[in-house]
This record gives sequence, structure tokens and C-alpha cells, in this order.
Amino acid sequence: MSVASDSPVHSSSSDDLAAFLETELESDSDSSSESFPSEEAEDDTEVANHRLKKRKLEHLETVEEEGVENVASVTFSEEISEASSSKRPCDHPGSIKQICILCGEPVEQTGVPLRYMHQDMWIHQEEISRIRDSDIKFLQRQRKLCLVLDLDHTLLNTTVLRDLKPEEDYLKSHTHSLQDVSGGDLFMLDFMNMMTKLRPFVRSFLKEASEMFVMYIYTMGDRDYARKMAELLDPKGEYFSGRIISRDDGTVKHQKSLDVVLGQESSVLILDDTENAWPSHKDNLIVIERYHFFASSCRQFEHKYQSLSQLKSDESEPDGVLATVLKVLKQTHSLFFEDGGGYTSGRDVRTLLKQVRKQVLEGCKVVFSRVFPTKSEPKDHPLWRIAEGLGATCATEVDASVTHVVAMDVGTEKVRWAIREKKFVVNRGWIDAAHYLWKKQPEENFGLEQLKKTETEVKNDDVTLEN
Repeated sequence: MSVASDSPVHSSSSDDLAAFLETELESDSDSSSESFPSEEAEDDTEVANHRLKKRKLEHLETVEEEGVENVASVTFSEEISEASSSKRPCDHPGSIKQICILCGEPVEQTGVPLRYMHQDMWIHQEEISRIRDSDIKFLQRQRKLCLVLDLDHTLLNTTVLRDLKPEEDYLKSHTHSLQDVSGGDLFMLDFMNMMTKLRPFVRSFLKEASEMFVMYIYTMGDRDYARKMAELLDPKGEYFSGRIISRDDGTVKHQKSLDVVLGQESSVLILDDTENAWPSHKDNLIVIERYHFFASSCRQFEHKYQSLSQLKSDESEPDGVLATVLKVLKQTHSLFFEDGGGYTSGRDVRTLLKQVRKQVLEGCKVVFSRVFPTKSEPKDHPLWRIAEGLGATCATEVDASVTHVVAMDVGTEKVRWAIREKKFVVNRGWIDAAHYLWKKQPEENFGLEQLKKTETEVKNDDVTLEN
């Protein structure tokens, strides 16, 4: 027996499960208020049956009041009723506080914790697989994939108030009201001693992405912080619908994993600024350039340059990072469902993402000059692998087919050859930028003269900080 079933047109079974359990089992936290049969009850099963029937009636009353949008939860109520009256043994697909969510019997706590749905809920891996499988019909009809979104440095930037630099004090007079957050992007959270800046284009990004994806938040912040940030990003609760996962909900400390996400891995894309947070799901991951609005963010990652707030600047709305990433998401989504395909055609977003990525530097042949340590194997260097992943052909020696020489010093033989042969000479930042922005960058912005200029500016900033 399973709590997963074919979903109604308007909702997925994963949403239904969350809604159902919230209504049916929340009363476990206050079980002392329930009325039980007298001590003449024949056994514990009768007590459990009584409790389950009582909850079913309470839930049906709730459904009548809230309307047909909750009809999916009735399906689960009917399964509860069936479980309580059937002679067949229950499979115990999951538990809350070590009580089976179907039959109400005490069970061992095993499986995967889904604490973001209910703090004491555990669902067996087999049941999670069934829920994911049952969602396929819904997602195929809706032409939707799943998208997992990081918060900090991805969708927003937050600083502790005491970490604001004197040159950032002007921000305190530019914050927006928490009474209506829908039109603002900078918020003072006095009760949390924090200030949060939403990334430019984030509201348009979420609106457009929600039409293609079932979206989750997944952050290494704590639960209270995650939920408050979700309120700023999604004040009407129309994008995430409770799918807010914090570090308190993960299964591995200091790591993120898709085991708590109710979507097939072949249909889940991840947007995060930290690749190491997802050691088991790098093929699902789109690594995004970090958003450093506050000075404390630059200090956290030991960046010597000034933050956007110190420069009194910000990313571009139409041409910024989120706008660029949205194009990648649209392209991957289109490939997944093109020609009437999708889940039933066996397509995999991990394969499609690699396909999209290889178009970024397609047609470029790159030679590196004094970029790698002398005794290292060039093909093993991360920059070489990144360039190949972006579609470039990498080589160790120059020839007529080479289009770019990547160097850190103008005085090498390969750089002199490139200048003589009118080939592009760029610093490694050209590949790094293409990696984070998923778009080939103008070579003139990454010449060796720009590299020297940047190094000079950083040294000047260091002198200013010391003074």
C-alpha cells in the first residue's frame, strides 16, 4: 500500500502528500487533547483505528470548507480509511514520531527524513520512489521539470548589521517596508540583526521559471532564516508552496543532496554558487557567479575588490547573471520537451545540460601558456576540463587552427606567436567568465593589459585598507 497515487490535474502527489500530512497528522504534537476509546478496547489496533477515523472526519470537514482545491488530500484520507479497515498488512510507507502515517501502528523510524514537510516525518526510500514515479504524469501534462535554488549569493545577499562598513551606512535609508515586500529589493531585518539585498531580476526570474519548473529552495542557512528569505522572494507563496529546505532538513552535514527532493534526478536542475555543496549531483548543477552586494560578502571569500554596495552599483537587470541563467534554463527545458518528448522519452536533464554547455565555446581551439604548474599534466588541470566542458578544443602546442592563447604573461613564446598571427590573447578570466555566465565573453575585456590593470587596482585597494 502506498500514499502515492495518480495526481489530479491541478497538483502533484508530492504537494498532496505535504498538504495531507499537515492536516492529518499535525495533531500528533497535541495528542493529549484527543479522546480515545475506553480501556475495554480489545487491542491497540482499535485505538489506532479510532484515532485515524477521527482524523479523517476532521480532515473532510476541512476539505468542505476549503473547496475542491484540496480534493487530492481526500484521496489520502480514503487510503487511511482503507488501511484502518483492510485485513491486508500495511507496508508502513512512512512515519511521524514513529507512528505509521497509514495504519497508525508504532513502527521503527527508517527511510529519509522530510523534515521540511513535517519535523518528525520519515518516508521509506521505496515510497519516495513511488511518489516520484507518480508525479511523472502530472509533470508531463504541465511540461514542468524541477528546479532547486540556493539562496545566499545566488538569489540574494545578506549581511549582519554589525558587519556593515561605514561607506555602506547610506543603505539604511534606502530599505523597503516589510509590510509590502513585493516591490522592494533591500530590507532591514532588525529582529534578525540582518540586512538582505535581493539580486536584480530575481522576481522576473522566479515568475518565468515557475512556468517551467516545480521549484524548491535549498539553503545551508537555518530553518527560520530560510523561511524569512522565502517570504521576501515569494510573499504570496505561489512559487515554493512549502518546498523550503534548510540545513536542518538535510541528511548529510555540510552537504546538499537530492534525496530529500521529490523529483526524479533525471528531471532536476540545481542553481547554486557552490559546486562543493553538491558532491553527488554535479551533473545537475548550474554553478552561478556569486552575488557580492555587501562588503562582508567579499571579505568572507577573501576578495580584495570592493563590493557593489561600496561602489554604489549593482548588476544589470536585463543582462545580469540571473537573466543569462534563465536563458540556459529555457533552452534545457525546450530540449527536454521538444518534439512531444519528455519523461516518457527517457530524456535526462544532465545530458541536455552538457549539450547546452558545450555550445558556449564551440569552435574555439585553446592553447595555454604558463597557466599551469610546470610539472603538472595540463589535461588534469580544472581549467582545461572547464574549457573542454564548454565545447572548446584544448591543445598544448600552437598551430594554424588555434584561435585563442590563454596566458598570464605577455612575454612567452606562445603569446608572441599569437600576436604575430593575429590570434586572440586572453587571460584565464575569459574561461572563468564563460564558465559562470554560460556565454562566450568579448575577448577585448580579458586581455593581458586588463589583467595587469586589475592587479594594480587590487594593490591600491590593499594600501587603502591598510591606511
